[in-house]
Amino acid sequence: MFVQLIKPEFEELISNKDWVALKEVLNDVPAADISDLLLELPGDIAVVVFRLLKKPVAADVFAELPSTKGVELLELFNRQQLSDVMGNLEPDEQVSILEELPGHLTQRVMNSIKLEDQRQLKKLLGYPEESVGRLMTPRYVKVKSNWTISRSMEHIRKYGETAETINVIYVVDDKEHLIDDLRINYLILADPEAHIESLMDRSYEALSVYDDQEEAVKMLAKYDRVALPVVDSDGVLVGIVTADDVIDVAEEETTEDMQKMAGMDALDDYYSQTSVFSMVKKRVRWLVLLFIGQMFTVTAMSSYESVVAGAVLLSVFIPMIISSGGNSGSQAATLIIRALATDDIEASDWLKILKRELLSGLMLGTMIGLIGVGMTILWGISQGEVFNEGLVLTACTIGLSLLGVIMFGNLSGSMLPFILTKFNLDPAVTSAPFVATLVDVTGIIIYFSVAILLLSGTLL
Repeated sequence: MFVQLIKPEFEELISNKDWVALKEVLNDVPAADISDLLLELPGDIAVVVFRLLKKPVAADVFAELPSTKGVELLELFNRQQLSDVMGNLEPDEQVSILEELPGHLTQRVMNSIKLEDQRQLKKLLGYPEESVGRLMTPRYVKVKSNWTISRSMEHIRKYGETAETINVIYVVDDKEHLIDDLRINYLILADPEAHIESLMDRSYEALSVYDDQEEAVKMLAKYDRVALPVVDSDGVLVGIVTADDVIDVAEEETTEDMQKMAGMDALDDYYSQTSVFSMVKKRVRWLVLLFIGQMFTVTAMSSYESVVAGAVLLSVFIPMIISSGGNSGSQAATLIIRALATDDIEASDWLKILKRELLSGLMLGTMIGLIGVGMTILWGISQGEVFNEGLVLTACTIGLSLLGVIMFGNLSGSMLPFILTKFNLDPAVTSAPFVATLVDVTGIIIYFSVAILLLSGTLL
């Protein structure tokens, strides 16, 4: 909303090249909103706007930009601009940017960074992709257990300005092993002459540099922390991960899961920043796979041509039958995938979930089946059908088929995520389209098998 309010003034000042007035306006605009304003500007104009920003603000704005826009600007920055922007970014933000750059630009950006920061960046980039090591920042404040509160507070004042957060202070031993973490308010309220040891309980939660970034999201949410320490395999404190670091990770992971559940490969960038060609490339493979899957439905249908010919009324209800199973399966798959992602359930809970979904499938199938029986009879009468044994048996066929298809959809949708997890595959790929395609084929088989059983000798 704020962006829309200032956008006309922003565009007018740029059109008039009134850079002095624009600089004054930008001083009062949050970095995230400036980033939104820059997205639609040509690269050469955006670079001019960057020159008007204070160095820390320019870095914050750059950190908010999508990777494609960021790369475009880096190509246009001179060496000093590169140095100013990169030098004011947090190490984890620098790593995130470097991961997205083409090779020729990576070296140019690295050369603009101080040698000490280069060594730090190379160390962070040495950790596996999507690991906590790539996400953490080495800018934190640590103290020793034998220090007094007074000495510790002096240390915090000296080094706290460069730390990403001082809400939590970390206690290490002489070999830099993490032994505790303390909230800053404990130190503020403590006796200045007391020792850090007096505040410690040696109880803390820490991440490993090799943990997946999703683990950081889960742990920060679980323990309600603003930051968590990161240790190496020897227990040495090497960095911290803060809540604002994982917000972007959580958003990316959720977006990726949603895209996979829609039956496509996850996009590498925002939708608005993805080209049509890239979008097609991400979607076509799954559409072809699902199309081939639907061919099995055609094959199943062709096997029951004689049944359809004998009771034409059955063909009218095919879409209703198979869509009900697909809907049920999609619901179950979505619920289980999300529960697995949030650690609400574990892969070992599959038997408990199987029993639970059998019961819920039976209840849902019975309710929808009874509604199906009633609606079939009413629809048949409205179409001029005579209320007789044939219509009742057809209605019962619809009802029992709905029960079977919904139960199967429920079971397949809930169990497929567990099966994929067992093989270390992402359960999100058991998407709604995937489950629906599977249930389409089995729905046809269930429907016509029930029809043959009930209608043989009557309508068939």
